Amino acid sequence: MTPRNIMPCSNHTGTSFFLKGLPGLEDVHVWISIPLCAMYVASLAGNSLILWVVSSEPSLHQPMYYFLSMLAMTDLGLSASTLPSMLSIYMLGVREVAVDVCLAQLFFIHTFSIMESSVLLTMAFDRFVAICNPLHYGTILTNSRIATLGLAIVVRSVCLHIPAPVMLKKLPYCWDHLLSHSYCLHPDVMKLACADTRVNSAYGLFVVISTLGLDSVLIVLSYLLILQTVLSIASKTERLKALNTCVSHICAVLLFYTPMIGLSMIHRFGKRAFPCISILLSYLHFLVPPVLNPVVYTIKTKQIRWRMARIFWSRESSVRDTQGH
Repeated sequence: MTPRNIMPCSNHTGTSFFLKGLPGLEDVHVWISIPLCAMYVASLAGNSLILWVVSSEPSLHQPMYYFLSMLAMTDLGLSASTLPSMLSIYMLGVREVAVDVCLAQLFFIHTFSIMESSVLLTMAFDRFVAICNPLHYGTILTNSRIATLGLAIVVRSVCLHIPAPVMLKKLPYCWDHLLSHSYCLHPDVMKLACADTRVNSAYGLFVVISTLGLDSVLIVLSYLLILQTVLSIASKTERLKALNTCVSHICAVLLFYTPMIGLSMIHRFGKRAFPCISILLSYLHFLVPPVLNPVVYTIKTKQIRWRMARIFWSRESSVRDTQGH
């Protein structure tokens, strides 16, 4: 019998988990909350602005920008899922979270994370069709098919993650209720159970492989086909023009997947790594993409820059006219 099996247990009902901030920096948690709040405000403002610009500008009612709107909505959901516990730790100093609240949070975090991966996959498909089959772009990515893809993303993400909190809720938990992150994650909560968790672990691995793993492989495959098509273009200018349309999406993919791969490697092989490294990587994975995705797409997408500039220029002109009168 392993030590885990002989640890004292407690029923999950009426118990709580304790979240963790950056270790060794407890005295400056209030100061850390300032940049965290700034990141959440930037995420809310940037993604809301993207949604507003795309919805208000008829020229942006195209598949590429519909998928960008899906990405912005997913980023807003991901930020909202991590916000409550992060602020409670760093701003209020409250680390305790009820089990049911914790299970709800991990459901939403993992659901929106899979949604983001799915949206990035559909955006890769959009770039593939636009570059490899441009003459049929409008007939392949119709509004009805885009709506169907959006619905499929939501159904896939929600249905795959409903069983996880249900199975976790049935487990007894040991007295050590200290989690390893600043928010509830499925592997983290599962480690605290003093019962056989092989079914939970197998299901979690199945979900990861069938979503994040499959999506990443299909994204790489899409870009291999895109690269093959681009290299067959005779004109160097046209090749660069085609690749330039993919830069924003490649940046978004790297922002999302790179910290996740590093975090997975630490969980699997870096048992002796400093705890703060895994916490920082999780922050990079969950907090940074919602902040930087709107920035990247605004910088690299001429139509969005032009629309934003026109909006702010028209407002400035209106203010000047009002002051002149």
